[in-house]
Amino acid sequence: MKQARIITDKYYITGTVDKRIYGSFLEHLGRAVYEGIYQPEHSQADEQGFRKDTLALVKELQVPVVRYPGGNFVSGYFWEDGVGPKENRPVKPELAWHVLESNAFGLNEFADWSKKAGSDIMMAVNLGTRGMEDARNILEYCNFKKGTYYSDLRRQHGYENPHNIKLWCLGNEMDGPWQMGHKTAAEYGRLANETAHIMKELDPSIELVACGSSSANMPTFGSWEAEVLDETYDMVDYLSLHMYFENSENNTPEFLAKNRIMDDFISTVISICDYVKGKKHSKKQIHLSFDEWNVWYHSKESDQKLERWTTAPHQLEDIYNFEDALLVGSLLITLLKHCDRVKIACLAQLVNVIAPIMTSDTGAWRQTIYYPFLHASTLGRGTVLTTLVESPVYATRDCGDAPYLDAVMLQNEDEETLTLFAVNKDLAEDMEVTCDLRQFAGYTVQKHLVLTHDDMKAVNTEEHPDNVAPHEGGQSVMEDGILHAVLGKHSWNVIQMKKYHTFN
Repeated sequence: MKQARIITDKYYITGTVDKRIYGSFLEHLGRAVYEGIYQPEHSQADEQGFRKDTLALVKELQVPVVRYPGGNFVSGYFWEDGVGPKENRPVKPELAWHVLESNAFGLNEFADWSKKAGSDIMMAVNLGTRGMEDARNILEYCNFKKGTYYSDLRRQHGYENPHNIKLWCLGNEMDGPWQMGHKTAAEYGRLANETAHIMKELDPSIELVACGSSSANMPTFGSWEAEVLDETYDMVDYLSLHMYFENSENNTPEFLAKNRIMDDFISTVISICDYVKGKKHSKKQIHLSFDEWNVWYHSKESDQKLERWTTAPHQLEDIYNFEDALLVGSLLITLLKHCDRVKIACLAQLVNVIAPIMTSDTGAWRQTIYYPFLHASTLGRGTVLTTLVESPVYATRDCGDAPYLDAVMLQNEDEETLTLFAVNKDLAEDMEVTCDLRQFAGYTVQKHLVLTHDDMKAVNTEEHPDNVAPHEGGQSVMEDGILHAVLGKHSWNVIQMKKYHTFN
C-alpha cells in the first residue's frame, strides 16, 4: 500500500471560496435547452414547459450561477428574437452549430427557469456579429426599472420587475477563428473596453468578464491576454479561461494527470494579469472566470455525421465513464486550490450537452461526473487551507511527474467542519494518507464518501442510473488529532470532519 501525507495549517489560507466557482453553463446547442430543461409536451413539464425531473437534479447540485446563452451560439444571436409572444418569434438558421433555432425559449424563459433552479444568471452579449449598442439595449431590457424603450418593452412582455442580472460576459472565445465575428486581440480589446464603458454607465453595479484565450493551445495564448487586458484593465472585473480534456488515446494514467495542465494554465494567466497590473501601476486585481471546463471527446466522431439544419439534434452528448469522474474530481480540486483568483467557474454544460445530467423522453439521470461536482458544490464552501501533498509520483508524457494523490482541505468555521477532497489515481493500489490536524482540537470524522468502480469505463444509463454512484463507509479515523485514511485504488473521496462538543 502506498503512503502519502497531507500538510496543512489553520493560519495558512489560500482564500475564501466564491460559491460561483460551482457554476455551470447552458447554450442553445443540441438538447441542452430543448428536450433538456425545456420540453412543454413532456409528461414532467410544468406550466411553463420546464422539465421538473431535470430541474430537481439541477437543484440538487445547488448551482449558484448559470452562463447563458453561449458559447459559440451567442456570437450570432439576436436576443430580441427570443422575447415577446412566441407566435411572433422567428425560426432562424443558427450558424455556430448548423441547426434551426426556433427561439421558443429565450431570455425571459431563462430568467424564470433560473429562479426555479435557485441560480443567478451569467449573461453573455454578442460581440461577434453585433456590438456595444446591442449590449446596451439588452442591459436596459434586463436591468432598467421602467420609463425607457427597452425597459417598457420588457414590461409589455409581462415582466414588470427587472431581472437585475449582475454578471455579464463580453462575447465568447473571440480569439477563435471558428467564432462568428472573430477578432484580433487589438480589435476585441478595443470593442470590449468601449462596450464595458457603455454598460457600466447604464448600470455601475454590474461585473464584466473579458474573453481570454479559448485554450492554452491557441497560438495567440499569452499575447492575447496581455493585449486584451492592456485595453480593458480598468473596465473589466474578470478574465475568462476555457479548457477541455480528452482521453482519445485511451491512456488512463496520462488522462488522470491532466489537471496539472489546468493548474499551469491558471498560474500562467494569473502571471499575465499581474504583469499588466504592474505595467499600469494599478491597485486593482483582475480575477479569473474559468467559465468553460469539462471532459469532452466521446461524441466528436458521431457529431461529424449529423445532418445540418435539424432542430435540437443529439449533439455533443458525451456519455461519461468512471475515469472521467476521477479527472473531474481532480479538476475541481485544482480550481479550489486557486480560489484566491478563480472566483467563477462553469462546468460546461449542465444538461445533455457534455453534461452531468442526461435526459430522454422518459426520464432524467445522473452521469458519473455528477457526483464529484455535487460533493464539491454542497460540501466545498468556506475557506481553502493551503494544502501540500507529499505523494509518490508517476511519469507522464505531457504532465511530467504526476502525484498519485490530489487533495485539498477546506474549513467552514460557521458549520465547524473540515472537508478533505482527495483522488487516488493509482490504478492498482490503495493509499494510506495521514494529515496532522492537532490545530483543530475536538474534530472527529463524521463521514467518508467514496466514488469508485472496478471498471474504469463504467457508465450510468437510464436503465442502470446507479451503476457508478458514491457510497459511505470509507476507512478514515481521527486519532490524537491525526487523520488516518485509506483511499481505495482509483477513487474519489470526501472526508468530512466536524467539531465535537462536550457539555457538562
